[in-house]
Amino acid sequence: MIQAPAWLQILSRSAAALFGGYALSYAASACLARLLPLSAADAVIVATLPAFVFYTGAILWAFASRDAVRAWAPLALAAPLALLGFWPQALGWLA
Repeated sequence: MIQAPAWLQILSRSAAALFGGYALSYAASACLARLLPLSAADAVIVATLPAFVFYTGAILWAFASRDAVRAWAPLALAAPLALLGFWPQALGWLA
């Protein structure tokens, strides 16, 4: 298997940490706010608090993963969470 240069791997991991971590924390917050059985304002506040943990965990994952491809796993996890979190808006956009 061809190995990418070290600077390209670091760039990929940094982009995965920044963008993948942000997407994961944003999607997880939206999903959690949608699923919590609280009033809308309380659900948003409670769902936003763990976003810092999700973002930090995604950054740690990006630099602790074995290769740069696996560093993008939080971005793949963000897609279904975003679908759950933004389902009513997505239905409105499609109509």
